[in-house]
Amino acid sequence: MIRINQCKLNIHHTDKELEDKICKLLKIRSSDLITYYIVKRSLDARKKSDIRYSYTIQAEVKNEETVLAKNKDSNVAKDRTVYYSIPENGKEELKERPVIAGFGPAGMFAGLSLARAGLKPLIIERGEDAYTRRNTVSDFWKNGKLNTASNVSFGEGGAGTFSDGKLNTLVKDVSGRNTEVLRTFVEFGADSDILYVHNPHIGTDRLIDIVTNIRKEIIRLGGEVRFNTKLEDIGTNAGKLKAIRLSTGETLECEAMILAIGHSARDTFHMLKANNIHMESKSFAVGLRIQHPQSMIDISRFGSEAEFLSPASYKLAATAINGRGVYSFCMCPGGYVIDASTEQGMKTINGMSYHRRDSGNANSAIIVTVTPDDFGSSDVLSGIEFQRRLEKSAFSISEGKIPVQLLGDYIKGKESISFGDVEPKFCGDIGFARLDESLPEYIHDSIISVLPVFDSQIKGFAREDAILAGVESRTSSPVRITRDEASMSNIEGLYPCGEGAGYAGGITSAAMDGLRIAERIISRYKRLD
Repeated sequence: MIRINQCKLNIHHTDKELEDKICKLLKIRSSDLITYYIVKRSLDARKKSDIRYSYTIQAEVKNEETVLAKNKDSNVAKDRTVYYSIPENGKEELKERPVIAGFGPAGMFAGLSLARAGLKPLIIERGEDAYTRRNTVSDFWKNGKLNTASNVSFGEGGAGTFSDGKLNTLVKDVSGRNTEVLRTFVEFGADSDILYVHNPHIGTDRLIDIVTNIRKEIIRLGGEVRFNTKLEDIGTNAGKLKAIRLSTGETLECEAMILAIGHSARDTFHMLKANNIHMESKSFAVGLRIQHPQSMIDISRFGSEAEFLSPASYKLAATAINGRGVYSFCMCPGGYVIDASTEQGMKTINGMSYHRRDSGNANSAIIVTVTPDDFGSSDVLSGIEFQRRLEKSAFSISEGKIPVQLLGDYIKGKESISFGDVEPKFCGDIGFARLDESLPEYIHDSIISVLPVFDSQIKGFAREDAILAGVESRTSSPVRITRDEASMSNIEGLYPCGEGAGYAGGITSAAMDGLRIAERIISRYKRLD
């Protein structure tokens, strides 16, 4: 196979024009092109008058070596793609089946890999299955009745199920795990274009079916998934994992467990601390979520091609006047701002899009970096308590509703009384409140100081009727559960994994870490069948 980079065409090109461009770059006749595959497609929108697609292509041709020898273009070379494969099973006997705590992306992909390797994992998940969970969450958004065990963060598919379903990642993929994650999503129901588009996404409505299909495959291969079942405690002996206790009252012998808890599993972090599991406090980011009309973002990004290319996304970053980093996070084109609370008396939000991304609004978190020095304590879990203080404040200022404020009023320091031209798009009850008073001053000042920079990059970003909501407090884990070269914690047999453990930041990177940890266990143990 030959790999072609920087294959650029007008966004309105035909399939025939793409094929002709491939042949031109390879300097071959069309009859010599056997087949081709799109590896990646991104937008080059630097010139709004000439927006182009930029492709990376794999091409199979006749007389490949001759074609490569004659072609001096630096963008044409022999394809060196690394294809993912599950490792061979090891030689150690596993007395009990491996356990996975958490059925988010990390636990799900780890579970699928273990099941395919004949290790028949037992997966425990504190929340509900995806379909039941969808109804529970919908009821919470409609009636305000929070289920602290099953919500936007807890349940089948993890927090990513109620999100935009974005599958982009900054993790370098030298092992083929990224492609394997995307391929697996397609295998279980996602559109095939996620394999090559620059910012792939699935959408909450599609994710519910996909994660259900993955679970059914794990069960078909001999695995087991238990919902409404939380990890309550662990038992050790001489530095080795020996048993786990579940919320159902059962105690199970266990010598290998993947700890794929999400970063909202605060009670589990306290349990781990009580069991002297080594953890570190880490930096993360907090802030607010902002809504604009999607059409405004489209025009700013794509000019006259806005309607054809909609919905546009964006990624913004700047340094505040106080030196803190401020950036956009989890941008949801055509999405909604959702109530993502997990604890009584606290309020936190997130962004979500359905597959069609057609709400009419764009939303993104605008967040400020915070470090352990900001948490007010040297305790390893002080970042969790820092989050809780912000969430309690957000809950109290709007009597339990999602607190909202227009951007102009946020800057002026007054409560909003009505919306402007930006129509609010929320899942959950909302109420006007003084968000400017609910955040630490350094976070408030940081956000305000970068608004002119963001407005210069996206015209209208700092419009006075843009809608702010708070608080965005769960951007990443405030804790890292340390692991050694064998990917285990200080307790042998306990494998911290995914976003909650501090080793990922989103659906794809969490799923990739799930694959990585499963590989460790597969390489060590024989099949159970």
